[in-house]
Amino acid sequence: MSDIQRKQLRQAYGYDDVAIVPGEITVNPELVDISTTIAGVRLDVPILASAMDAVVDPHFAIELGRRGGLAVLNLEGLQCRFEDPDDVLARVAASDQEGATAILQEAYTTPIRPELVAARIQQIVDGGVPAAVSVTPPNTKRLAPIIRDAGADILVVQSTVTTARHESRSLKGLILRDLVAELGIPVLVGNTVGYRAALELMAEGIAGLLVGVGPGAACTSREVLGIGVPQVTATIDCAAARDEFERRTGRRVPIITDGGIRTGGDVCKSFAAGADAVMIGSPFAGTQEAPGRGYHWGMATPHAELPRGVRVHVGRHTSLERLLHGPTSRTDGTENLAGALRTSMGSVGARNLVEMQRTEMIIAPAIKTEGKIYQQRRD
Repeated sequence: MSDIQRKQLRQAYGYDDVAIVPGEITVNPELVDISTTIAGVRLDVPILASAMDAVVDPHFAIELGRRGGLAVLNLEGLQCRFEDPDDVLARVAASDQEGATAILQEAYTTPIRPELVAARIQQIVDGGVPAAVSVTPPNTKRLAPIIRDAGADILVVQSTVTTARHESRSLKGLILRDLVAELGIPVLVGNTVGYRAALELMAEGIAGLLVGVGPGAACTSREVLGIGVPQVTATIDCAAARDEFERRTGRRVPIITDGGIRTGGDVCKSFAAGADAVMIGSPFAGTQEAPGRGYHWGMATPHAELPRGVRVHVGRHTSLERLLHGPTSRTDGTENLAGALRTSMGSVGARNLVEMQRTEMIIAPAIKTEGKIYQQRRD
């Protein structure tokens, strides 16, 4: 028995398992700089909106861009399959749970229209904000020239799990290094959760990396496929890869923690774990500006054979302005995310995001329940 090699498991941590340790000095929140730069685009608010049909359309992208963030438009979604996607969106919102997935699966059989791809990008460009768009690897080669010619600022190549080494029956699949060299605009890729995979992807010349497999509120990849790593651990591992890659090459590739973020506290913990920016879906889906009519669903929900997402009801209970900048009367951290980040950074003495990345964290699974008996009774 002593010669048997058993698989070893390591502990991994999500947002509710950890806490940020206050610093030895403090800084007034108004002196804190929360800006970041992703692929040459400066963001006054280091928050991106997920490339999901219920979250981002051209109107939402413009409104978020004007408030300092960056929205990513899904070029394989309803916006680029239908001239007017409102009918499909309304049917999804009015349907029951099982019917909503069937409606989306049917809608996604409508082909992607290249002229709509160009038109949607042009709408965002005309709105005076950076245009970031998303495609999956199978459609990247076909749509990349249209994306470039339409004036997009950032291309995100996104799938459930992305690696630099991929085996398929294709004679020549998507080679990220070639895409980066030929396209002429910055390429972000995602998603990943591991140190070695992140290092290899950065070596392909990408301009940023999305971190997270399955943590989103509407994603069911963890249930369907059994894969994923809790976001705090995933961010720490990929941040270590970013730092090592910068040490080797002198080039810093920002990492974007994508998914599972519900509150200002989660945003702050993402940066303390090493993120350069965060990507959010469900909180944005609950804004009045979002196209989902108070509902949200995962990117893989319409998959024809193996759906890996579910429609969730998030309500339409806030605005982009209140979500990002307040003012708010809510005490649960679901509004004024930028204000929460500034205040947390001030509490640990971090003047900018790089300093926030260096702050101490601890394993503290009781951090949200210790001494909170009256709140629990209220809830």
